[in-house]
Amino acid sequence: MIRSLWIATALATSLALPAQALDLEQMDDTERAAFHAEIRAYLLENPEVIMEAVAVLEERQAAAQAQDDVDLVKSNAGAIFEDGHSWVGGNPEGDITLVEFMDYRCGYCRRAFVEVHDLLEKDGNIRFIVKEFPILGEESTVASRFAIATHLLHGDEAYKAVHDALIAFNGAINEATLSRVAETLGYEPDGILDHMESEEVSDIISQNHALAQQLSISGTPSFVMANQMLRGYLPADEMLKIADEIRTQ
Repeated sequence: MIRSLWIATALATSLALPAQALDLEQMDDTERAAFHAEIRAYLLENPEVIMEAVAVLEERQAAAQAQDDVDLVKSNAGAIFEDGHSWVGGNPEGDITLVEFMDYRCGYCRRAFVEVHDLLEKDGNIRFIVKEFPILGEESTVASRFAIATHLLHGDEAYKAVHDALIAFNGAINEATLSRVAETLGYEPDGILDHMESEEVSDIISQNHALAQQLSISGTPSFVMANQMLRGYLPADEMLKIADEIRTQ
């Protein structure tokens, strides 16, 4: 914020003073002192200009970031939307694709789980992809390995069941608890546990981490909706509005 104020002050001053007064290299010490005095006097008389300039600056920065995000999504579209290993839900034929990078130990991911469910219920034309992106420690990685191994061995329905169970699970994530999760859902745990450390599972996690790095994603949840990056938790109604805006573009 301090840096923004400094930049905005310079912007406000440049707009308020004659162009020739800004050639600092051509000023002598007396002229430079007078220039500084003019800046101070102007800002004291018109302090609201600083906040107006800050607002303009922030709008421009936000627009630039949004365009950068569009470019990032475009250049990584294949890995984002068609990686061949991520679970696909919602409406597979939907006109908009929503991708979530998530971690099972992330509190905001748990809140987002409910919001995404509501979104998919309210808008039946969204294709939804989950990217396993464990970043919050060993238990996060173990949970993702278990979910991915389940998907590889037992398919989409089994993955969805395990995913939903793990996102709601509050206990320690270890071999014993994962075995109970599998058994409760009707799956033999040993095969899943054996496959968790496979090269295939490790490669999927590595690909997801590499993609997140390309997209400048460092936290969860993070979303891609169509060509837009949605960085952080959003309620369903806000995501619905964004989806409607995308459809009208």
